[in-house]
Amino acid sequence: MCSNGWIRAHATYYGVNDSPASLGGACGYDNPYHAGFGAHTAALSGELFRSGESCGGCYQVRCDFPADPKWCLRGAAVTVTATNFCPSNNNNGWCNLPRHHFDMSSPAFFRIARRGNEGIVPVFYRRVGCKRRGGVRFTMRGQGNFNMVMISNVGGGGSVRSVAVRGSKGKTWLQMTRNWGANWQSSGDLRGQRLSFKVTLTDSKTQTFLNVVPSSWWFGQTFSSRGRQFV
Repeated sequence: MCSNGWIRAHATYYGVNDSPASLGGACGYDNPYHAGFGAHTAALSGELFRSGESCGGCYQVRCDFPADPKWCLRGAAVTVTATNFCPSNNNNGWCNLPRHHFDMSSPAFFRIARRGNEGIVPVFYRRVGCKRRGGVRFTMRGQGNFNMVMISNVGGGGSVRSVAVRGSKGKTWLQMTRNWGANWQSSGDLRGQRLSFKVTLTDSKTQTFLNVVPSSWWFGQTFSSRGRQFV
């Protein structure tokens, strides 16, 4: 780690075929554009991904120009959102534990590195706040008594640590568990009820979104907090 808070890592990129459906990956966002993240996304090595806890978090990444002046752009930096997991492998093992690695979308990668580079560059990174447009989004998934919500477009700390849900017919908050990535699950039939969510981020900030989902909701629909957002 550098004295100013930057941490050493390495970065590669997905390749030229960055279809939106391929970038949501292990966080379950399906389409990062629809989730509010745009084109600047990255898959994180296991050391950074932390079993999905980093999903939605923002990282500022800059190329280490003194270490690689041939391929790094001097003074360039880009902010990426964590949307996927870079698994361990036997091909140089850049994503193997305990390495810090970003496998970035090509639009993000070429903000800091020269085109023509098909390899890997040394970088520095630091965690930064996420700037989002509009409110936090809640996408209802599951079926019957199995409720799952995918939470996206989260500002501020960006990554979610815990979620609780409360139906309009009850008074008790039900703690949800992480199913995978940005998807949180609970049991019990909540259909036909207005739903409120209490969301805590990994930076410990909590917000309560009362009746953000109307009683007419159904699986597959997405609802927004209409401007209520983490900062």
